[in-house]
Amino acid sequence: MSEQVTLIKIKQDIEDCLGRKVLLKTNKGKRKVKVNEGVIQFAYPSVFTVKIINGLDLERTVSYSYSDILTETVELTVCGNPNYIL
Repeated sequence: MSEQVTLIKIKQDIEDCLGRKVLLKTNKGKRKVKVNEGVIQFAYPSVFTVKIINGLDLERTVSYSYSDILTETVELTVCGNPNYIL
């Protein structure tokens, strides 16, 4: 029951940040961490999407589940507010 409440809170926090720029840290395993900047685009019932912006004018959209944040596979920091980490 506690896990469901946590996932609901994470989903609400993501929905509150729609359209905001975020710093995305993704744990790829074996001590590999990838860091990107992007904008949270959509929040669906099970996943959310982030539009990744690279310096080479390349854009791509990636999706993550809310449990990725719960298990700390993904860490989001809202740009302009470094104290707001999901």
